[in-house]
Amino acid sequence: MSSLDQVHAAAADVDQQETQEWIDALEAVLDREGAERAHYLIERLIDLARRSGAHIPYSLNTAYVNTIPPGLEPPHPGNMVLEERIRSYIRWNAMAMVVKANKVEPADGGSLGGHIASFASLATMIECGQNHFWHAESPDHGGDLVYFQGHSSPGMYSRAFLEGRLTEENLNYFRQEVGGKGKGLSSYPHPKLMPGFWQFSTVSMGLGPMMAIYQARFLKYLHARGLADTAQRKVWVFVGDGEIDEPETLAAIGLASREKLDNLIFVVNCNLQRLDGPVRGNGKIIQELEGAFRGNGWNVLKLIWGGYWDPLFARDKEGILRRVMEETVDGEYQAYKANDGKFVREKFFGKHPKLLEMVSRMSDEDVWRLNRGGHDPHKVYAAFAAAAGHKGQPSVILAKTIKGYGMGQVGQAKNPTHQQKKLDVDSVREFRDRFNIPIPDDKLEEIPFFKPAEDSPEMKYLHEHRKALGGYLPHRRQKADQSLPVPPLDAFKAVLEPTAEGREISTTQAFVRVLNQILRDKDLAPRVVPILVDESRTFGMEGLFRQIGIYAPEGQKYVPVDKGQVMYYREAENGQLLQEGINEAGGFSSWIAAATSYSVSNCIMIPFFIYYSMFGFQRFGDHAWAAGDMLARG
Repeated sequence: MSSLDQVHAAAADVDQQETQEWIDALEAVLDREGAERAHYLIERLIDLARRSGAHIPYSLNTAYVNTIPPGLEPPHPGNMVLEERIRSYIRWNAMAMVVKANKVEPADGGSLGGHIASFASLATMIECGQNHFWHAESPDHGGDLVYFQGHSSPGMYSRAFLEGRLTEENLNYFRQEVGGKGKGLSSYPHPKLMPGFWQFSTVSMGLGPMMAIYQARFLKYLHARGLADTAQRKVWVFVGDGEIDEPETLAAIGLASREKLDNLIFVVNCNLQRLDGPVRGNGKIIQELEGAFRGNGWNVLKLIWGGYWDPLFARDKEGILRRVMEETVDGEYQAYKANDGKFVREKFFGKHPKLLEMVSRMSDEDVWRLNRGGHDPHKVYAAFAAAAGHKGQPSVILAKTIKGYGMGQVGQAKNPTHQQKKLDVDSVREFRDRFNIPIPDDKLEEIPFFKPAEDSPEMKYLHEHRKALGGYLPHRRQKADQSLPVPPLDAFKAVLEPTAEGREISTTQAFVRVLNQILRDKDLAPRVVPILVDESRTFGMEGLFRQIGIYAPEGQKYVPVDKGQVMYYREAENGQLLQEGINEAGGFSSWIAAATSYSVSNCIMIPFFIYYSMFGFQRFGDHAWAAGDMLARG
């Protein structure tokens, strides 16, 4: 707040002494009893005011700063020097893979394509997860599920190369799945093309986040029904801020909070850019998303500023820095990181004379070094730890990053960065110097891959941390350890043979009878997952309500209005039927979760998705394609 603003605020305060007493009281509560007690008291005061008829405006937004203050950040448990080196090697190989692929013109005269910038903005967060959070499947853990942001696939291939799971030859066949003679790497996460590697298909924008929500719910469903122990498992979802505009991305976030999916963590990569330009040039995507997720009952963690900003915040006694940050729009923030420290000093800090004074003793290089939260490993770890430990709600981390981080003047934060796939030798040299890669000048033209010696500290560290977390990710189970018996054809004799009266029955009737017959099979019945989108009565299937129950994580808190009827509406914590409401896309997402359970949870399920064909299919056609890519079975 400027001096003039403070004067106006003081003028509006009719009793400054009383105001100060309230502030002192709140500070005392915070100091002695903590934030939870302070929050409770504030909520009681607001509730009392509203009950008394006062209009108290409600805002879903908090200040444009990190949710976790520096004093509450846990210590980072890793070796920061080694992690930075590993991260740099992975960045280099990811860049080299794309650039090398586009040095050779394919037969059609076009280019192989690929993306450098997306992983460049994500690398710090991906590596934090790989080193400290994401469990692979092991005897002690069912394995965490990670929906990687599709355009970041080069980074995952680069890490797998260091791990010894992919060879240099594999990297040389990036985006050449067909011509690569079985050694090629798919453009994006694609289980059908790489069945032992990728778990989920995520590049059809918006489908990954939606499918992940229903996957997290299905893990809870398996646990509630006693079919698999999924209590420790988490579902991590990396989403681009541009991807948020796809309707499916946010379509199911209400379900996630309603069912208290605390095994679900979204990480929104807010690099402020989509393909053509800024995501919200005239606004703030992080503030917009905070309102959307918080309003839907999520635990929201904002990861905006890196640690180099902390001393400036500590000196911002008048709140001028925070106010300018609030007023600055994303189009401006993008421009700052597309230029240099001198530009940032003039255009950002130059917005107020006291801000210019604040950085007067800092060089342009120091100003340029002021980092964003998604690139600060300490703050990334703090946000990941807070999200992983949160109970009772799904969590979302809104992480501010730079598109094309480290790509220099040719690509960093520039509008065409998403499509950037070719770099000249000077840009490659700048990238090498920026990340201190031991490649000599005379080799830069060929952009060789780099892998440290197996006995190097970096490689030992990389393998030790993945071993401690159960193995390597991504990795896909191709076949379940179990099998289910096939019922004899005679079991369906009543359906197959004509009735005594010679009367024909509809296909719907036949299907319902077949389903009921399977539900009588003691081996198969527990694995059947009927999924209905509010059409049970249409198809004469309401008898299943009482027979197997509708899955509801909190059971049934009310007496159903039709309790006195034979086929009353019965919800149960261990219910078997998934009732999705009028929601074909959500129902099919549940079907995908069940149909891939053989791979994801080593638990074979038999899902049936029942929908009204008149208007159903066109609402999940893209999901059906994704199901094929993920080798779904059901």
